[in-house]
Amino acid sequence: MRSFLEPLRTAWISIVTHKLRSFLTILGVVIGVAAVIILMSVGKGTSSRILSSLTSLGTNMIFMQPGFTTTSGVRGAFGSGPSLTYEDAEAISNEVPNIAAVAPFSNSNTQAIAGVNNMNVRVLGVTPSYQQVYNVELDEGDFIAQSDYDRRSKVALLGSEVATTLFGEDDPVGQKVRMANTVFTVTGLIKSKGASSANSNDQNIIIPLSTQQALMSRNRSTTGQHNVNDIVIQASSKEMIATVKEDVTILMEIRHKIDPGGTDDFRIQTSDELISTINASTQSLTLLLGAIAGISLLVGGIGVMNIMLVSVMERRREIGVRKALGARESDIWGQFLIDSAVLTLSGGLIGIAIGWGGSFLVSYMGWMTTVVTSDIVILAVAVSVGIGLFFGFYPAWQASRLDPIQALRSE
Repeated sequence: MRSFLEPLRTAWISIVTHKLRSFLTILGVVIGVAAVIILMSVGKGTSSRILSSLTSLGTNMIFMQPGFTTTSGVRGAFGSGPSLTYEDAEAISNEVPNIAAVAPFSNSNTQAIAGVNNMNVRVLGVTPSYQQVYNVELDEGDFIAQSDYDRRSKVALLGSEVATTLFGEDDPVGQKVRMANTVFTVTGLIKSKGASSANSNDQNIIIPLSTQQALMSRNRSTTGQHNVNDIVIQASSKEMIATVKEDVTILMEIRHKIDPGGTDDFRIQTSDELISTINASTQSLTLLLGAIAGISLLVGGIGVMNIMLVSVMERRREIGVRKALGARESDIWGQFLIDSAVLTLSGGLIGIAIGWGGSFLVSYMGWMTTVVTSDIVILAVAVSVGIGLFFGFYPAWQASRLDPIQALRSE
C-alpha cells in the first residue's frame, strides 16, 4: 500500500511546493471544466424546461402545422405556408371521432397602447377551447366565452408581463388597450408560468380568433377560408391518439385534395413524437455546447504538457539519482504521469466547484434554466484527467528515457 501511495504523495508535495506554478498550469483545466459544466447544464436545463412544458399539456395531444412555401426554388420551413384554415379545424371537430377538443389559433405582432405606456406584443387569436387544450389559468377575470367569439367581441386577456408594462400596479381588468387602431376591453389576467416556459403567455395578449381575423389579420386561403397558424387537437385518451392522428390525416388529405402518396401540405405530430424530436435536438445542442467548452480543456492540456516538460528539465539530477539507485524506466515514467494526472484532477475538482456555482448563479438570477447532473460532472472530471494523462505521456516518456550518467552531470 505504501509503495502505491508514494507516487501520489510525491506528486502532491510537488504541487504544494510550487503553488503558483501549479495553479497557472491547471488554470486552463479549471476554466475548461467549469465551462463544460455551465454550458452543458444550460443545454440540459433548456431541454428539461421545454419537455416539462410539453408534458404538462398531456400525452394525448396532436399538433398540426401548415406546410412550407417555395420561393425562387428555395423551400421554406414547415409552418411558412398558409395551408391550414379555421374551417379545417371545424371539420376535424365535427367529423373525427374520439376528440376532446380542437384549438385553432393565429398569431400576429403589433403595438399595444394603454395611456402613456406602450409595448410590442404577440397577439394570439384563439377559440374558447384554447383554455382547455393549453391549461390556461387566470389570476383574475374570465376567459373568452363562446358568445365573445360569436359576436367578435373586442375583449382581451393580458399576460402578466404585458399587464405590468402597460398598467404597472393598477388592476388591468376593465381597462382599455388599443391595438391596430382598435380599442379592446381587458376582461382577464393570465396566470404567469414564467417567460421561460414553452407554453407561457406572459408576454402575449389573447383575443377571440374571430375578432383577430376581422380586424387585425384578414389573411384568407384561395378558396376564401380563414387561415390559421396552428391547430392543436386533444384526443379523448392517450390510447386513441394514433387512431385520431390517422383519421385527421385522411380527412385533411381529402379536404386539401392531396392524392394518395402525394406530399401533404401540412405536418402532424403527436405529443410523444414532438417530445422525441425536441429531445434529440436539445441533446445535440448540449453536446455542441460541451464540445465548444472542451476546447478550453484542450488548451489547458497543452499548458500542462509544457510545464511538465519544464519539470523534466528541472529534475534531471533527481531522475539520474533514482536511476543510479535502481529505478526502472517504468518507475520514472509512472511518476511523471501521476504528477500530470494529479495536477489535472486538482484542476477538475476546482472547476467542478466553480462550474456548479456558476450554474446555480445563472439559474438563480433567472437568466436561464440550468440542470447539473452527475453525468456532466463525471464527464468533465474524466475528460480533465484523460487530458492530463494524454498530454503528460510525452514528458513522462522523455523523462524515463534519460541517460542516468548525463542526467547526473546536468546542472
